[in-house]
Amino acid sequence: MVIAHCDGGSRGNPGPAGFGAVIEDQNGRILARLSEYLGKRTNNYAEYSALLAVLAWTLEHRHTKLRVVADSELMVKQMQGKYKVNSPDLRPLWEEARRRANKLERFEIAHTLRGGNRDADRLANEAMDRGMGRAPTAELSSSRTATRPSPQKPPQPRQVLEGFVKNGVVHLIDGELPDGIFVRVIREESSGS
Repeated sequence: MVIAHCDGGSRGNPGPAGFGAVIEDQNGRILARLSEYLGKRTNNYAEYSALLAVLAWTLEHRHTKLRVVADSELMVKQMQGKYKVNSPDLRPLWEEARRRANKLERFEIAHTLRGGNRDADRLANEAMDRGMGRAPTAELSSSRTATRPSPQKPPQPRQVLEGFVKNGVVHLIDGELPDGIFVRVIREESSGS
């Protein structure tokens, strides 16, 4: 059985979207890393695109058993038949994923929290960076195969920006942040009068 961690993301939802996936054998040896920029799409479209890419790779490489781990609860529960697929945009993707999964001898899909999908999330973000013209730390193609994991990228330097909160919205005094990045807000009490 091969195990695939897959993730999709969109900056803006819809916005620049991409997916990433890491496919391993039962011993944890990496068989493939998949990563692709999708253009302007929704997060759910990107999640299904990751699943479809994993299924295509599995069938192409003649594996018959697949376990998928994803952090999209919606997609996982739809694939398990626990949620209906009401979106006309997602329905064809879901149908194609079901068709491909049915070609396998065994197909399992399970939900994990985002932390359980770190490498796939990183690949999805690198795909979005590439598509947005930002240079990712490591170029990965959608068909790259590796025998061992690539080195972890170094932590990004922290940037401190000052601002204030008005009506629950953070307003920056100087500078701006690009769309799609995560920030941590640290509250400091003002000592001025």
